[in-house]
Amino acid sequence: MTNKSTIALVGRHVGETVTIGAWVNNKRSSGKIQFLQLRDGTGYIQGVIVKSEVSEDIWNDAKSLTQESSLYVTGVVREEPRSQSGFELTVTGIEIIHLTENYPITPKEHGVDFLMDHRHLWLRSAKQRAVLIVRAEIIRAVQEFFNGNGFTKVDPPILTPSSAEGTTELFHIKYFDEDAYLTQSGQLYMEAAAMALGKVYSFGPTFRAEKSKTRRHLIEFWMIEPEMAFVDHEESLRVQEQFVSHIVQSVLKNCAKELETIERDVSKLEQIQGEFPRITYDEAIAFLQGEGFDIPWGEDFGAPHETAIAERYNKPVFITHWPTHIKAFYMKPDPTRPEVVLCADMIAPEGYGEIIGGSQRIDDPALMEERFNEHNLAREAYQWYMDLRTYGTVPHSGFGLGLERTVAWICGLDHVRETIPFPRMLYRLYP
Repeated sequence: MTNKSTIALVGRHVGETVTIGAWVNNKRSSGKIQFLQLRDGTGYIQGVIVKSEVSEDIWNDAKSLTQESSLYVTGVVREEPRSQSGFELTVTGIEIIHLTENYPITPKEHGVDFLMDHRHLWLRSAKQRAVLIVRAEIIRAVQEFFNGNGFTKVDPPILTPSSAEGTTELFHIKYFDEDAYLTQSGQLYMEAAAMALGKVYSFGPTFRAEKSKTRRHLIEFWMIEPEMAFVDHEESLRVQEQFVSHIVQSVLKNCAKELETIERDVSKLEQIQGEFPRITYDEAIAFLQGEGFDIPWGEDFGAPHETAIAERYNKPVFITHWPTHIKAFYMKPDPTRPEVVLCADMIAPEGYGEIIGGSQRIDDPALMEERFNEHNLAREAYQWYMDLRTYGTVPHSGFGLGLERTVAWICGLDHVRETIPFPRMLYRLYP
């Protein structure tokens, strides 16, 4: 009896005959032996066809196979330490499903625009597959961390009546007879959820209509946003350290083959554990000015500033206590110095920029009222948010981690467009 298997599970069938549904990744021939490089989504395996051991029809079918042709291949599983999978298939039968002609992505070099136009096919390449597996492992590790630390997953709405941060860079839509927007953050709703459940997190898509073309920006991206009642700024920073360390160590443990395929220097990732360095915004400004940057106190940082700071460390670094006027209206001022807020941006090493932004939130109703007036926030849109301070207000903190930037950093990618299956960028909505 022939067992049906996947490539990932052939190790359970050594010495047995199995059938695998696969695609031809590559093929080569050595006279009377053909070597099929096969993939099935779970991994790669070499199928060896010896002419003297198969029928003429099977031999000819194998010869006709082209890149990305699909087939059912039957054969005996053998151990092969030299292969990446550790196994090899001695082919005894082939059933062609579809012969592919003129597959557009070949081993030659292709431009980025060409590859992005063919993103639906580019995903099949070894590197892109590896990146998506790392992405999936990061998502699994995120859920594992929060589920194991007393957090409840809550799903905020994607359609909202207002901005989370007072910005105008939103996608406007008509919600029947009302104005609505695609969410840029679930944070405000997560604060409401935290008042009901204590510690919560969301994981979902967010949208920014920012007309940016940098290697760090996408129009549609995914955010993980925890919110914690009765937690102050310092405790939140400790959670962030543990969270990011858990993600990185999980990828190192469970995605070794994928990181090898991507050619990631894992020695840099192995250092991501324990406490992370911290500097204040004041210290960061002094450092940048000392490095020749013309940046006055009170300005936000751009990519060159973040990169210069990150190069001083081999771990993510927290930049804390930013000026109040350049941060969101809901961030709590430092009681000893109200011109700065109790917040932090976590900057990834190796020039990957901010991956987390977080803060302690304002819990004083009178101060929140002041912020509403200062930022000209519409009371009819935000009254529910004000209610959180009116009815049982408590100290609380939260943060948001951008999934795609985190994937880019952990994989060592040059651009976030490779971190999501079908990226949405300033001038790209296809495929």
